[in-house]
Amino acid sequence: MKLNELIKNIPHNEVSDVEIMGITYNSRAALAGDLFVCLPGANRDGHDFARSAYDNGTRAFLCERKVDLPEDAVQVITPNTREALAVISADFYGRPADKLKIIGITGTKGKTTTSLLVAAILNASQKSCAYIGSNGVIINGRHIETANTTPESLQLHHYFSIMVEEGIQYVVIEVSSQALMHHRVEGLSFEVTAFTNFSPDHIGTGEHADLDEYMNAKKRLFDLYPSKAVIYNADDPVFAYMIKDNSAKKLSFSIEKEADLTASSPERYRNATSLGISFDCTADNVTIPVQLMTPGAFSVYNGLCAMAICSALGVSLERSAEVLSRTPVQGRFEIVEGKAGTTFVIDYSHNGISLTKALQTLREYEPRRLICVFGSVGGRTECRRQELGEAAAKFADYSIITSDNPDFEDPDKIIADIASFMKGAEYECIADRKSAIVKAIDMAKDGDIVLFAGKGHETYQLICGKKVPFSEREIIEETCASLALN
Repeated sequence: MKLNELIKNIPHNEVSDVEIMGITYNSRAALAGDLFVCLPGANRDGHDFARSAYDNGTRAFLCERKVDLPEDAVQVITPNTREALAVISADFYGRPADKLKIIGITGTKGKTTTSLLVAAILNASQKSCAYIGSNGVIINGRHIETANTTPESLQLHHYFSIMVEEGIQYVVIEVSSQALMHHRVEGLSFEVTAFTNFSPDHIGTGEHADLDEYMNAKKRLFDLYPSKAVIYNADDPVFAYMIKDNSAKKLSFSIEKEADLTASSPERYRNATSLGISFDCTADNVTIPVQLMTPGAFSVYNGLCAMAICSALGVSLERSAEVLSRTPVQGRFEIVEGKAGTTFVIDYSHNGISLTKALQTLREYEPRRLICVFGSVGGRTECRRQELGEAAAKFADYSIITSDNPDFEDPDKIIADIASFMKGAEYECIADRKSAIVKAIDMAKDGDIVLFAGKGHETYQLICGKKVPFSEREIIEETCASLALN
């Protein structure tokens, strides 16, 4: 593709024309024939790596300012390279998003579960649907790992192009506040957008300066991006502000008040190895029973939101309820059956708020003992260690503190940091996470619930910069099978 053709839809200076074979913003991956995009970031500025890309053979650059490069480098100057990247990525891949019906979901909590439930319902209703979010990318059952909840625009349009090639009709995307702030979904039109909830999170260095910035970043989805329908949580205090400037058709869901979809009569259920929640969903004066394979009031909200989205896309509530009754969500209160009388739960809860909520929710199921296996990531978020330790100390009967993703930090140091906040609690420390899992399974008795927190859907451990294969589900299943044979 010719450079001038590629940049025709962005503001730019006049430049000589060259052939462009690819686009990249990673200087280490840059090759001859690539357009290197200089993306400014919180910690690093892509303009500082332009010379490295040049040394790798790249001669075309998209910049916000002129950089010091030899004269044979073609420099396209544009006001906002992140915004421009979204536009040229769409054009480079032939605008595949125009051939898809896109569902965008934002909110502090519930994006992953709701998105995966929507994908399950649509796929079971002959509406082929892909997924992009915290659990990676899923296309026709094939899983691709990603670095961010919402990938950079270049990756997004690459995935969209694959979806179009494979006959996908719909894609549901978790739209993070960072994605909205950094123009990753720039230029997309949505079939449906949805708001799950809002609470304090993602405030700090490299994220958002304050709560208002965080909230207004999410609001961009409803202010700046066209959609045919907006789904919202009528119980959330900020819903009116979030959607007030949007003229699309609205569909609300609620547990506490009148709405288009209302849940009532929630009841917890638990059998020998699993648990969940059921409720009645009322819409248009018709009530249908719904059963979910995950626990807690937040699960009801996730289920309602998924049903409302699919209703806007032409799927009956009865059909949605039938699919929800048999759909687990990977890594989100995921039940792993393996030892009669004991319930094993894998969840992504990796900070104090989410671990507290997870343990409180499981406590409602009146376990004989509530055992928690958890750790914290290395190299960052040290404040989480206090939050996690205090949550486990307060709400678990017994804890096993272990490794999460230690990366370059000493796992024993991370564990000791957490343990220093476990005053008065019963716990032990086992650095090897597999050994910690085996110990928890071995000690679990009839009536116990064991929560394996932090890893969730992840199938690796990050150790010294490398992703080492690690599947919590497989370890639980293999350990239980071994115990059954002995």
